[in-house]
Amino acid sequence: MLKNKISLVMLLIASVLMVGFINTKPLKQRNLKILPADITDEKLDSLMITYNKGLGVTCNFCHVQEVKNGDTTLNFASDDNPVKEEARRMIRLTIDINQKYFNYDSKIHPAYLTRISCNTCHKGNAYPEE
Repeated sequence: MLKNKISLVMLLIASVLMVGFINTKPLKQRNLKILPADITDEKLDSLMITYNKGLGVTCNFCHVQEVKNGDTTLNFASDDNPVKEEARRMIRLTIDINQKYFNYDSKIHPAYLTRISCNTCHKGNAYPEE
């Protein structure tokens, strides 16, 4: 009887662990150098959409396109596109300006401050007018 109970408990534990592994999404590879490492997927997507709109571009402007099994995908972690490093430089610039000149709340990560954004200068153009 005791062996049956132990077996049943072990089976339940194994089942719970298996369900956890099956339902866990594989982590996307990230290569964040400016944005917070613990940023949620939703917040990251929101920021990227803001950048897209501010510059009037799509994701492949900064991110490398790859063809796998006939499908075109984006490699978000790759640094092979030099525009990505320029984007990082611009993100640092807006962070610095927002931190230095506007009501900076130390409880908020500076990447989330939006007084000055891509759109401030770019106004929907990939290359702003001088």
